[in-house]
Amino acid sequence: MTDTSLPRLRILHVFRAPLGGLFRHVLDLARGQAERGHQVGIFCDSTTGGARADDVFADLESLLSLGVTRVPMSRYPNITDARAQMSAISVRSRLDPDIVHCHGSKGGLYGRLPALASPGRRYATAYTPHGGSFNYKPGGTEHKLYMAVERLLEPATDMFLFESRFIAGRFEAYIGHMPRTDHRIVLNGISDPEFVPVDHTEASFDLLYLGELRSAKGIDTLIDALSLLKSRDGLAPRMLIVGSGPDEAALRALTISRGIAEQCVFEPPGPIRRALSRALVMVVPSRAESLPYVILEAAAAAQPLVSTDVGGINEIYGPRHRNRLIPANDPVVLADAIRSMLATPAAARDAQAADLARHVRENFRLDAMTDGVIAAYRDALAKRSEAQPERPVKAA
Repeated sequence: MTDTSLPRLRILHVFRAPLGGLFRHVLDLARGQAERGHQVGIFCDSTTGGARADDVFADLESLLSLGVTRVPMSRYPNITDARAQMSAISVRSRLDPDIVHCHGSKGGLYGRLPALASPGRRYATAYTPHGGSFNYKPGGTEHKLYMAVERLLEPATDMFLFESRFIAGRFEAYIGHMPRTDHRIVLNGISDPEFVPVDHTEASFDLLYLGELRSAKGIDTLIDALSLLKSRDGLAPRMLIVGSGPDEAALRALTISRGIAEQCVFEPPGPIRRALSRALVMVVPSRAESLPYVILEAAAAAQPLVSTDVGGINEIYGPRHRNRLIPANDPVVLADAIRSMLATPAAARDAQAADLARHVRENFRLDAMTDGVIAAYRDALAKRSEAQPERPVKAA
């Protein structure tokens, strides 16, 4: 799809790690924007993502006419920040984009800090937090520091693009007001092929955890719930754990100490639909989320789900299903929910999952996300052009 009625845009996406839902979001946007005739580039970290990120970028090479630039970046404040910041400035200057779209707290810093000192710039900045610094526990030193940075960079942001109502609410609660510059909510979207129901005829596991292996994801609560099912109810559901992260060794040890190691199989990240097909029910025990793609993808594929009620997950579930969500950090409630779901006849589970898939199809479409973001870009550029009519948006 090419938008021929308006000038094509030069778009640079800036973020840190080519991992997880944020990476998926950027890839979907970049691909959709390129297919609509815009010129797109990426600036991100070179030390994360591994072979999978290398393969993805190689596949996208022909679409990304502004290329992929990767430099070392640190997750936390570090001396490498200064070098990465200078590289970001250099790349932006060389590519001369119309839009610098920043993703996550680190991308927001690299893309918006130079803009703070350039109020007369031609290009417009867009910022999608993806949770990022807004998922830190309020009141702590880190949270206060990151919120101070967010307040500092707000005037350098032409367009805030919140991917969920939840994160927009977090911004208002932690910053003290909704953005004073332009802002809107553009929900994450799923492509049509992802709405094909997954086939469970070869499933050999009862449960699936899919995601990062770190504390915020609540996998320890899930392990405790399985231990409780075994000791209290005499149940031993088999669980496939697909993912990687800093807590992998500790979680493996926890399955041993809780006496359920023989029920659990750990595997590295892989294609999501293959993982979904191998288990009857996916469990999301998270303590914190924004609007997680893993649930969007699983729900679209009509995968039966047990999930905690955190972040924007209730937006995905919608009014018909959000009462099925459970509180985080409670292994007893989680164990009961897993037991109930596994005891539900397969036909009833599938009907429930199909109804949730219909809700996702109605509200979380990839084309709507891509077009909504591009429309926001154009509005931001129009406001900037009004202030500088002598410098129109460049055509490709």
